[in-house]
Amino acid sequence: MIIGAHFLIYSTDAVKDRAFLRDVMGLRHVDAGDGWLIFALPPAETAVHPADSSDGGHELYLLTDDVHAEIARLAEHGIRCSEVKEPRWGLHTVISLPGGGKLGMYQPKHAMAITPVKRRGGRPRRKGKTAARRRGTR
Repeated sequence: MIIGAHFLIYSTDAVKDRAFLRDVMGLRHVDAGDGWLIFALPPAETAVHPADSSDGGHELYLLTDDVHAEIARLAEHGIRCSEVKEPRWGLHTVISLPGGGKLGMYQPKHAMAITPVKRRGGRPRRKGKTAARRRGTR
């Protein structure tokens, strides 16, 4: 029986990247010993994409309900993100981790296999609506 998934992020500065996940992203964690933090992730889903070879690698993307708001929140902590691209599947950016690595983040346009996490305040986001659109600022 599968009970969960464990994703690895490789880093040239694991201490900084762990601090980012703990302090900026606010992920719950446990200390597995000697400061080796293991983080809880929000609900996850996976997809299988075609590749030219079996060693094509794997990727981890964080999902958000408002990519522009999340980019602004990260900027308040000195974290840079790439320009937002809009492929058919969502609004996509790349987070520059403090340790020098990259982590994808996107706001999906597609149906999701998971139920999104409720936002603070207890109300779930309405599907397909960004905060800017609801406020009439876009």
